[in-house]
Amino acid sequence: MRLLLVASVSLITLVAFENLAVTTVMPSVAADLDGLRLYAVASGAPLAAQLVATAVGGAWSDARGPRGALVGGVLLFCAGLVVAGLAPGMEVLAAGRAVQGFGGGLLIVPLYVLVGSMVPAPRQPRFFAAFAVAWVFPGLVGPGIAGFVAQEWSWRWVFLAVPVLTLGASVVLLPLLRHLPGQPDRPDEARPRARRLVVAATGAGLAAAALQVAGADGGAAGLLLAVAGGAVLVLTLPVLLPAGTVRLRAGVPSAVATRGLLNATFLSAETFLPLLLVREHGWSVAQAGLVLTVASVTWATGSWIQGRVSDEELRRRLLWVGPLTLALGTLVTAGATVEGAPGWVVVVGWTIAGGGMGLVFPAVSVLVLQRTPAHRHGRISSSLQVADALGAALGLAASGGLFIALVGRGGTLAYLAGLLLAVVVALLATLAGARAGQRGEDETDDPPGGSERRVADDADLPADGAPLPGG
Repeated sequence: MRLLLVASVSLITLVAFENLAVTTVMPSVAADLDGLRLYAVASGAPLAAQLVATAVGGAWSDARGPRGALVGGVLLFCAGLVVAGLAPGMEVLAAGRAVQGFGGGLLIVPLYVLVGSMVPAPRQPRFFAAFAVAWVFPGLVGPGIAGFVAQEWSWRWVFLAVPVLTLGASVVLLPLLRHLPGQPDRPDEARPRARRLVVAATGAGLAAAALQVAGADGGAAGLLLAVAGGAVLVLTLPVLLPAGTVRLRAGVPSAVATRGLLNATFLSAETFLPLLLVREHGWSVAQAGLVLTVASVTWATGSWIQGRVSDEELRRRLLWVGPLTLALGTLVTAGATVEGAPGWVVVVGWTIAGGGMGLVFPAVSVLVLQRTPAHRHGRISSSLQVADALGAALGLAASGGLFIALVGRGGTLAYLAGLLLAVVVALLATLAGARAGQRGEDETDDPPGGSERRVADDADLPADGAPLPGG
């Protein structure tokens, strides 16, 4: 069990580290490869790919066991990093990052399945607590390490060093897979649902990627991509998300929408903050990484605070207080775009924003699990992760298109427009959070022990199993 714990935590840590590390060094990448136009595409490609991989990984693990999904995920993750690290141009780097994101998303799901299959129930909380630390810890040290490596050697080593460590952790883990119990047959009625989920997630991921490319293109081809991507989303979202999510129906649908809107705000803004600090305020890449670190610290602090709120009325208030705090922090951050304003305004604003995310992000998970019958916990957990990835990918598509349209006009207008858009989305998340706190139709709190009576449902995925960068 100890080897399983060490190897699993190592793999999750490396996936989380790579997400934050690349965000830190992207200003250097864009300058070296003359790829400012594809900045948002290269940043958002892993998110679109992760959306597909999450559904594929769950269905693959359910149908054939976690071994194949894990091995495939490790190999694709490493291959994508090598392609990105050796990329001669931004187009190749974006393609490598897409492969990296797909591999990272694919390998995370079977790690949770392994814990459920191989670890005795009394010891599982220890594993999941370690997994949570594995997501948080890279936020404290990852940006600093990445910035130092980029300054002293090259940003390419941020990509090329990680595959060696990943393969090392996998060598320890793979022999343990021989002890997996046999995979039970899935009910016949679950298979069509799993196939629909994979097809819909694939369509949504491709649509998000198309919208990101459309934002970078800006011409007739970009317009066609945007229309096609929007049409595909209209068809796929009803399969992936609870009914009423887009309309902000009270209760669980609004809670799922809140998560998507939160990620759209946070990731679309945070992606451009290092670029703002490096290009407009003259900070080094290592210094700019500080903004990611402080947000990770305050996110963890906000999560700790919400975990100690036991009054149900106060917990419902967190659902709109958190997004409102995020909106405030983003608005303060936008102050750094005013002529003459110091760069440290970004650090102050994003410190506030990270705290807002910590207050609301886990609170949403608690609410949806309490108000969803135990036999549907797997499906609603999957919906939360889809909302996370899709919200971030679409947020980057919108902010990236806005950035490209305005960056040629000089000054900080492109950054200001993106941050103000993020404020608007955060205010929409505030409305969704308030609606989530209301009781929806036919919703009741799950009785004590309900989550422990969880029944596998379709392509089951753990709640908050794969937080996104900054999470």
